[in-house]
Amino acid sequence: MAIHIMNTGDTYGGGTIFYVDSTGQHGLIAAKADMPGHSVGEAEGHFIWDDARAACQNLVAGGYSDWFLPDKEQLNQLHLKKNVVGGFPGGIVHYWSSSEISEEGAWCHYFNEGVPSMDFKSNANKVRAVRAF
Repeated sequence: MAIHIMNTGDTYGGGTIFYVDSTGQHGLIAAKADMPGHSVGEAEGHFIWDDARAACQNLVAGGYSDWFLPDKEQLNQLHLKKNVVGGFPGGIVHYWSSSEISEEGAWCHYFNEGVPSMDFKSNANKVRAVRAF
């Protein structure tokens, strides 16, 4: 049986591959678009941290239900491949990670400049769900 080596940019598993390990058999897939919906009182596509985590866990897309909010390092990898994945808005856009800093704060990522930063969990940011393969 032939082993298929996966590459970044491949469409697979309900999204686009943005990270592949050294074996070419395992990695991470980004959803094709930012999370739809929003937290109460926020603009479309913007979630407070708790709602961001829940929205990813409840997502069913491309026939898969094992999506999650990426951690800080996974989100950085996604930023590095944002042009391959596509669908990211321009301008000042912040995306949540699942990595907590404290009870009040978690890591987010400024996608226009590629800078990780802390934000209050009560603030609303964009969300891109990922899944592993």
